[in-house]
Amino acid sequence: MVIAITNQKGGVGKTTTSINVAAAIALMGKKVLLVDMDPQAHSTISTVSNPEKYDKSLYDVLMSKNEKFEEIITRSNVPGLDVAITRISMAKLEPALSGEFDAHFRLKDALEQIRGRYQYVLIDTPPTLGLITLNALVAANFVLIPIQSSYLCLEGTDDLLETIEKVKRIANPQLKVLGVIITLFDKRTNLARDVVQRIRRVFGNKVFKTHISKSVKLEESPAYKESIFTFAPNSIGAEQYRKVAEELMSRAKN
Repeated sequence: MVIAITNQKGGVGKTTTSINVAAAIALMGKKVLLVDMDPQAHSTISTVSNPEKYDKSLYDVLMSKNEKFEEIITRSNVPGLDVAITRISMAKLEPALSGEFDAHFRLKDALEQIRGRYQYVLIDTPPTLGLITLNALVAANFVLIPIQSSYLCLEGTDDLLETIEKVKRIANPQLKVLGVIITLFDKRTNLARDVVQRIRRVFGNKVFKTHISKSVKLEESPAYKESIFTFAPNSIGAEQYRKVAEELMSRAKN
């Protein structure tokens, strides 16, 4: 099962969600691969001790079918969670593949090399709707959309949903929106509660029951190369991401 975690807006907690949902599922005994497709490489930096020791990254695999996907996969510090590493060279992918007839299918083809090794593959995408994100959508079974509970939360949502529909029509008819996760939620403010109602009016039952609250612990954990479950296992962030992972697994079965 392949899940692309995407939103073209930055700062919505996409990488935080990718890391902690992947970690939560792994801690439930599943074999999970986190694929870092963001040129900023925050998922890689936050989960892998020495990513610079690897000669190659996801960019090399997507550029050449002769490269082996397994060579850019390494273990994280969470049992059962592996990471396909990336680095800033990923930013060169779109111009490098310009005009290639299979440009949108590179990740899907690469994942065929490891089919059957993982029960869940989660893809962290950049905050754009360019070729990198399109590769993730073509390769995925499901899309998970983190949306920040802010005034401009739905800005650009129409473009994202339109892109998903285009991918379904042209390249991946099986693609489905698994759900929407409300992030950076501050229940103390009327604005945040109003925003949640707006999001629910747009997405209905696609909105996950559990919201992710603003949390200092969630912000700090990447600096220590830890998920929230090892950095602050008793925190509200850990409890919320655990519930989100459980709901995600339940939704994906249906």
